[in-house]
Amino acid sequence: MTQEEILAQFGPREAMEYDVVVVGGGPAGLSTAIHLKQLAAQEGKEISVVVLEKGSEPGAHILSGAVMDPRAMNELLPNWKELGAPLNQPVTGDDILFLSETGSTRTPDWLVPRNFHNEGCYVVALGYVVKWMAQQAESLGVEIFPGFAAAEVLYDEQGRVRGVATGDLGIGKDGQPHEGFQLGMELCAKYTVFAEGARGHLGKQLIAKYQLDQGKDPQSFAIGIKELWEIPAEKAKPGLVVHTAGWPMTDDTFGGGFLYHLEGNKVTLGFVIGLDYQNPYMSPFDEMQRWKTHPAIRAHIEGGKRIGYGARAINNGTPQALPTTVFPGGALVGCDAGYLNAARIKGSHAAIKSGMMCADAIAEALANERSHDLLAAYPVAFEQSWLKEELDQQRNFKLWFKKGQTVGKLMTGIEQWLLPKLGVQSPPWTLHATRRDHECLKPAAECQPIAYPKADGKISFDKLSSVFVSNTNHEENQPAHLTLKNDSVPVQVNLATYAGPESRYCPAGVYEFVKNEDGSDRLQINAQNCVHCKTCDIKDPRQNIVWVTPEGGGGPNYAGM
Repeated sequence: MTQEEILAQFGPREAMEYDVVVVGGGPAGLSTAIHLKQLAAQEGKEISVVVLEKGSEPGAHILSGAVMDPRAMNELLPNWKELGAPLNQPVTGDDILFLSETGSTRTPDWLVPRNFHNEGCYVVALGYVVKWMAQQAESLGVEIFPGFAAAEVLYDEQGRVRGVATGDLGIGKDGQPHEGFQLGMELCAKYTVFAEGARGHLGKQLIAKYQLDQGKDPQSFAIGIKELWEIPAEKAKPGLVVHTAGWPMTDDTFGGGFLYHLEGNKVTLGFVIGLDYQNPYMSPFDEMQRWKTHPAIRAHIEGGKRIGYGARAINNGTPQALPTTVFPGGALVGCDAGYLNAARIKGSHAAIKSGMMCADAIAEALANERSHDLLAAYPVAFEQSWLKEELDQQRNFKLWFKKGQTVGKLMTGIEQWLLPKLGVQSPPWTLHATRRDHECLKPAAECQPIAYPKADGKISFDKLSSVFVSNTNHEENQPAHLTLKNDSVPVQVNLATYAGPESRYCPAGVYEFVKNEDGSDRLQINAQNCVHCKTCDIKDPRQNIVWVTPEGGGGPNYAGM
């Protein structure tokens, strides 16, 4: 049944009214909610706020490095230490390593560019930080609905956003309601804030509907693949931050590794690859697995045990690609907009700050009895903020690396080391991107296949055992949330021309090409494996795969990630 048919038979949906609906319970969404309640309390007023979170609980879908700059948290909750925020491990050292296949060279401290300085920052498990932020929000009166996925944007007759609808529950694979059927709810608001993270599926629709990216550079993304390890106590170096460049990236693909020592004998490590890579034989998952076998990385984790795995698309940021963040009735915040600072490998502080600026604009609008209009004060505040200044300083970082690793390293040194020493804080030139990530993939006939080493089960692992430790689970009897615009494209185009790249760029084994009884090929979609990274929605060469929300509560259940 179509959504229209379901509504005709079972509707209308129950509707709930709020002043503000926030879609997504990550750092950006929760900071929006918290700050709205703070502002209301200051004025002795009441602002009703609800946060929808598609994960089973706040933090369940959060995946990040993470080295956190506390600047925005200091503004949002200045007494965060007294409140018990899990920012426990200060950064104690920075290592920047350039890897060859077997060796490594450490950058001397005096040569480290400013964007890699982490003094005053904390190594954190962002999932725990988000869980704590949710507790602070609830203590202020914010309603949080975990396990509820916003599936649809609602518009009024004038084309303004009036809220969202949650997905229906109990729809079978055949599209028919079954015994557990429950119609989704409408959550209506004077303003709706979208904080879904990178490549938010509703944010993507809003950008297209309101042409928010008109006159902007195309947004670009990377995929970050991460693991959490428990290591022997004698190997623990709490607060050590390691970043690597070079091997295993042997061509001009942008890629680099991170390894952070947390408290409690734990290490979080991962690899990031730009999704503008050209070779369809590349497997970001397998690049990460072989990166761990390098002596400089293996030394940190050998003898330990892997206890977590996950993956997530990362917005490469740049002010040049930042869309217009407001539209009638709502706004985009955090990585749904694209505020991440790729040069600093940090986004949580930017997400929190963007949520606060959005909340300021909403509180002012509500105080003036406005609704469903443009929150113009929000982008104005960004233009005058320290976040804008910070992003401007590093606006060319990823774009230089798109010209090759040698150029990237050289120009990072000039822009982030030399110019600041000469008193020039922001480079006097601006680069621009012209192509979207999916447009960069070359036909397989023009590329060399890549032979990856077999997983050893000790340092390197296969995809299925990795998905297992991500605690990923979906209700099996539901329509696939990985949809195809055209069922013939995977075999006739992707497999024929690009050697089936979806079987490699997916870090969770969702896409497999299998043989039919007559020997022909077909694409099998193992949707239950999906870790919600959104890579397929970004990298598919014909943009034929569209990620939509599964039933709320489905997906990974990350712990300490």
